Formats: sequence, structure tokens, C-alpha cells
Amino acid sequence: MTRFMIVPQWQGSESPRAMRLIDGAQSIAGDLPRASCITIDVASEAGDAQDTGVRRHSAIARTRDRLRDALAESDGPVMLIGGDCGAAVGAIEYAASQHPDLVLVWFDAHADLHTPETSSSGAFGGMALRAALGDGTESLRVNAHPLSPTQVVMAGVREFDDSERIFVDSVPVTVISTSRLAEPEALAEAVSALGATKVYVHIDLDVLDPSAISGVTAPVPFGAQVADVVTSISQLRSRVQLVGSSICGFAPASPAAAVDDLGSILRLVGSLA
Repeated sequence: MTRFMIVPQWQGSESPRAMRLIDGAQSIAGDLPRASCITIDVASEAGDAQDTGVRRHSAIARTRDRLRDALAESDGPVMLIGGDCGAAVGAIEYAASQHPDLVLVWFDAHADLHTPETSSSGAFGGMALRAALGDGTESLRVNAHPLSPTQVVMAGVREFDDSERIFVDSVPVTVISTSRLAEPEALAEAVSALGATKVYVHIDLDVLDPSAISGVTAPVPFGAQVADVVTSISQLRSRVQLVGSSICGFAPASPAAAVDDLGSILRLVGSLA
């Protein structure tokens, strides 16, 4: 049975509306089986960079430690519900420690491939995927079992900063465009081509087209449709074992707005649970 780790972390976001991520994580949790949910205590204060180049580093690191402790006591598959997508790095680290050969599927509108040296904002959310590859600040990156670029499939990413584009062009990362996600087998075929037997799926909700969801902090046009993401995951799971997942980035403007989006989000939860 899937266990849900609720991590309402907001400190990794650069958005002025970042604290809406708390409400978003709690809204999703409200529709999940209570007995299957564990909520990670997230500091209310912003935290300090501590000379790392990562804004709010101290608060993010504290949440990471608490998540690591909770995951160590978990049994079976875990789905992390964020919060900003930087929260997912700890869950990816845990899955990689159990399955070092897994492939990470990263659904996101943004590449999230910055390091403190390249990021103009210092927001850890924009460094999350790079941290999973073992780069960036030592206290926040995956150290014990970092993924190699050949273990990463970026799906639906359509916004790259210059330094991120240079990085992607220099390493063997697989990129699946939004248009290809409309092909039911495209994602499964790309993951299978890497020889994967196990997969971790991360979804930042801004991978969806703005017409499909309103409650995200940085919407990007020409995104994926919910049905295409759900079908892609279904086809993927028919070939490869899912060993972990995360859904992040829900930042509804109000409780009523949250209700409007929850139907789509719960379809995604169902595809992974």
C-alpha cells in the first residue's frame, strides 16, 4: 500500500506566492486516506542562506533531515506530496539508495538544473533536478547515490535558462517534449530504452497546460494535458516497476480554486498510487 508523505515546504520556491504551497499540500492531503498519510513538520520561518548560495537553506535542510528520518521508518512505496519540488529530492535520494539503478522521470515545465553558481534567484526549487544528479550544495544534494544523466528522463520541460540548456546539451539526458507525451507509448519506450526495471516519477504540476490547472506559481504555455500524463504513466507502469513518486507545486489562490483543480490532481495521484 502506498504511503503518503505530506511535505508542505515553501522555502524552496522563488515565487512571492510561495506560502500558497502550504495550502496546496494540505488540500491534496485532505482527499487522501488519513491512515496512510504522514505529515512532515516544516519550519514556519524563512530560514537563512548560511553562505551556501541557497535562499532559506537552513529551513530546507531541517525539513530534509526530518523527511530522511520518516523515510527510514517507512515500509513499501512512498508518494511525497509537496510543497515546492525541492522537497522531492529527499524522496528521490531514498528511492535511489534502495534501487541504485532506477530511472527518474521528471515531469516539469522548468528544467530545475541550476546550481548556486548559476541561479539568479538562489531558490532551491530551481536546483532540484541538478541536486538529484549530485551537484550543488553538499547538504541538499544527493550524495550517497546520485543519479547519472543516463538515469533521467525529462518530460514536458519547455523552459530552460541558458546555463540549463548548455548543461542538457552536454550530457546524455533524455528529453520528451510535450507533444510527444500525447503519444501514449512515447514515455514508456524512452524509459525502456534505458534498460530500466524500476522507475521514480516526479510531477511538478506546472508541467500541465495552464488551461488544465490554475493553481501553480509559474505557469508556462503549451503544457501537457492531464489525460496524456495519466496515460503515459499507465503505459510506463505496465513495463517498469514504480518504486517511488512525488507530486509538487500546487499553490491554489483560495479554497474554492483548490476544489476546481483537485479533480485533475487526484487523477494524477491515482495513476501513481
